[in-house]
Amino acid sequence: MPQFITSIEIYKLSIPLKQPFVISLGPQYDADNIILVLKTNEGLTGWGECSPYMSINGESMDTCFIVGQYLAKALKEKDALDIKSCTKAMDSIITRNENIKSAFDMALYDIAAQHAQQPLYKFLGGSKNKIIATDMTVGLGTPEKMAKEALEYKQAGFPSIKVKLGTTTADDVERIKAIRAAIGNEHPLRIDANQGWSIETAIATLQALDTYNIEHCEEPIAKWNFMELPQVRKNSPIKIMADESCFDHHDAANLARIDAVDYFNIKLGKSGGIYNALKIIETAKANNIHLQAGCFMESRLAVTALVHFAYSSDLIVHYDLDTPLLLKEDPVVGGMVFKENGVVEIDDAAGIGARIDEGYLSKCEKVVI
Repeated sequence: MPQFITSIEIYKLSIPLKQPFVISLGPQYDADNIILVLKTNEGLTGWGECSPYMSINGESMDTCFIVGQYLAKALKEKDALDIKSCTKAMDSIITRNENIKSAFDMALYDIAAQHAQQPLYKFLGGSKNKIIATDMTVGLGTPEKMAKEALEYKQAGFPSIKVKLGTTTADDVERIKAIRAAIGNEHPLRIDANQGWSIETAIATLQALDTYNIEHCEEPIAKWNFMELPQVRKNSPIKIMADESCFDHHDAANLARIDAVDYFNIKLGKSGGIYNALKIIETAKANNIHLQAGCFMESRLAVTALVHFAYSSDLIVHYDLDTPLLLKEDPVVGGMVFKENGVVEIDDAAGIGARIDEGYLSKCEKVVI
């Protein structure tokens, strides 16, 4: 039986971070997110969340709030179970704007899985056949500050540590040198330049970091310069992961075509949601490329959906799910939980199994379509 969308609530949800989070593209002080609540004529409620990041996806909480109203008007009275049709309708209204579209996509999949009386991971054809444990991210700072944070994360049991870089070769090598001195040379370490390097600096830095046992490097050069990623990869002793240069399945296909990277980092807020993210998995499978599940500054609501998604494919082998741990407040009821050593668990509630506390939501600016 169809599930016709009868109302859509759009909320501005702003949560302060425990401390400023700094990357090569600049600092962030708050998680300024959007929450969606979709309701159907049969009484089902779907929850969605997105976390716009202006310097990466060109969207803000304010733009998402406005564009979301256009999308809501287009989707009202449509069958929430026809996700393909709903996706096509959103794309016909406005190009790009993947972040806000991902919130709608998430709510649609929540409804579809609830209707099927399955947890989302089962609805996606997945199973709990692996342990999912998040890394923990060290933001840009002095070598001493970054080494201190990395040691704290190692002592807390996180199985791997991600380090933000993207400045000069000398400074970035000093950062990694200090971190390795603090945590030893064996603990898994990953780096992310967030497009901060030129081609020459990327190659020089990656080669200089060869002896520090780095698992992979995310987005070493500017995303618009992706045609040069094969050159960086060829000259790098460290595996290369596409993040900002891989938004959707079209980007993934282009990167695969030129043999540019070893990994794709899938973020639902880049792909436009699960519908397109599943197509990225298809491209990765066809090209023997492995995957990471990552996020922006989402709460446990969206990260719960991401965990469900991560169970859908064995190609997803790295997990960057730490953003809820960076937030001062947790407004989410149900959903994923962090266990010891960074291990993430979800239950088998139908759908996503998470929502925002009504009392918290009542304080947020909203519009109802």
